[in-house]
Amino acid sequence: MIKSILMILFTVASITFAQLVAPKASVSDEEFDFGNIEQGKIVEHNFVLVNTGGDLLKISNVRATCGCTAAKPDKSELKPGESTSIKVTFNSAGRMGQQQKFVYLSTNDPANSELMLKIKGNVISAINSTEEVKKPRIFLPEINHNFGKVKEGAVVSHVFKIVNKGKATLEILEVKTSCGCTAALLNNKKIEPGKEGTLKVDLDTKNRSGQLSRTITILSNDSEQQNRVLTISAEIIKAGN
Repeated sequence: MIKSILMILFTVASITFAQLVAPKASVSDEEFDFGNIEQGKIVEHNFVLVNTGGDLLKISNVRATCGCTAAKPDKSELKPGESTSIKVTFNSAGRMGQQQKFVYLSTNDPANSELMLKIKGNVISAINSTEEVKKPRIFLPEINHNFGKVKEGAVVSHVFKIVNKGKATLEILEVKTSCGCTAALLNNKKIEPGKEGTLKVDLDTKNRSGQLSRTITILSNDSEQQNRVLTISAEIIKAGN
């Protein structure tokens, strides 16, 4: 009886340990909306893939559905905490109306061996696109930052840029953070066309350990991308190690 109980406990512990050290493929924003696309234009978006697990993540294949292409990532193997980007391109020539396409990533993540990414948009004629000119357009040059190894108890910071690529004033309506980090705009909440603002993010590592990933959501008056997500990650090292 005792032997059976010990075997069960050993099996559970082994499974739990395997889950802790296994690689994990994570994308902060698995869906991207291009909004209105003028027919004939080629648009692209970079998805950022992060290994938030505890072992080497291997990307074995990237495939896209008809109508879009996905470039191979810069790195096919990611150590814990490392990231890479997958550029997805959509050609709107010969298309009209609502469109959605999918990209599939095959990895050695035991919990999710095939990760699905989605892009969508509304293809409109060149005549109708003129009414879209005078609108704000949020652009984030960087959506993921990895602090690397950080001593437990330290507070680390990073500044993200927010660029207005539109033709009207971009207004940052709200900034939401997940538990354990704070974010503050370092300038006015209104960003004029062609200008940029900055967002400082602080991560408090007190009483934390191991791989850590947190998100920051930016809400703006960009009607096509009202919610944009930033991701920060780190490996917290216990003091004294």
